[in-house]
Amino acid sequence: MPIYQAIILAIVQGVTELLPVSSSAHVIVAAKLFHQDMSTPANALLLVMLHTGTMLAVIVYFWRQWKTTFFSSGQAFTRFACLVFVGCLLTGAVGYPINLGVVHILGGGTRKAEIEELFNKLNWIAPALAAAGLLIIYAGLHEARQPEASADAKRKELTWAQALLMGAVQGLAIPFRGFSRSGSTISTGLLAGGDRLPVESFSFAMAVAITPLAIAREAFRLHHAWLHASDEYLGSALIISFFGLIFACTAGLFALAWLSRWLEQGRWYFFGIYCLLAAAGVELLYLRGW
Repeated sequence: MPIYQAIILAIVQGVTELLPVSSSAHVIVAAKLFHQDMSTPANALLLVMLHTGTMLAVIVYFWRQWKTTFFSSGQAFTRFACLVFVGCLLTGAVGYPINLGVVHILGGGTRKAEIEELFNKLNWIAPALAAAGLLIIYAGLHEARQPEASADAKRKELTWAQALLMGAVQGLAIPFRGFSRSGSTISTGLLAGGDRLPVESFSFAMAVAITPLAIAREAFRLHHAWLHASDEYLGSALIISFFGLIFACTAGLFALAWLSRWLEQGRWYFFGIYCLLAAAGVELLYLRGW
């Protein structure tokens, strides 16, 4: 892949991974427009590095807030760690069987398929985008109707019920490209009565917790492919992927600032409207043979 295409994909990934508009859908469409197959070893490595870049952006952006809120005492950290652990555990309990079901459908029951085959299924991505958009719009309008808290009011802590619901919805989001992880989890937290800041913070804390597992899975999947690659090919792929990581991280920081501002200003539902428009665009591409 030319480096300029990798940089464009990195910016797309960095922005859309951390905005509630589904990075997978946008990266897949952008790659198709570049006529790139994202399942090749080099491009799959690039995707791994892009996710690493966005994970670093989340840590950098939220670190001060997490340090003040969740790392202020041993008791606060223990509660936070337990919430994240149980939330992610529920993510796996919900997501794993759904993942198996999707893989079975993709393989038609006659062959072993990979969840990555969804990268070529625009007809699956469009309805997932639309579903995320409707959820975000509903949560945004519901939250906008709630009475505004005073500036000096103490924010409510995230409850166990809210954390469990967000973890379960995250499990639903992961197998489906287009059903935004951040959009669905933050919307669920808002609908469950959570305050904006702790809901947003917890959503991305879960993302940081599960991203290394996803990266390790992809690295293991690519291990055998790289054993047969030439040093020159591997070196070129690593350089391109490094540039992708840097640009994805930088774009991610800007995206998080944008998301936090709109969430605090009650504009959350705008992202849902965009998802519906994007779903229509993806469906149009599918009907035109992409």
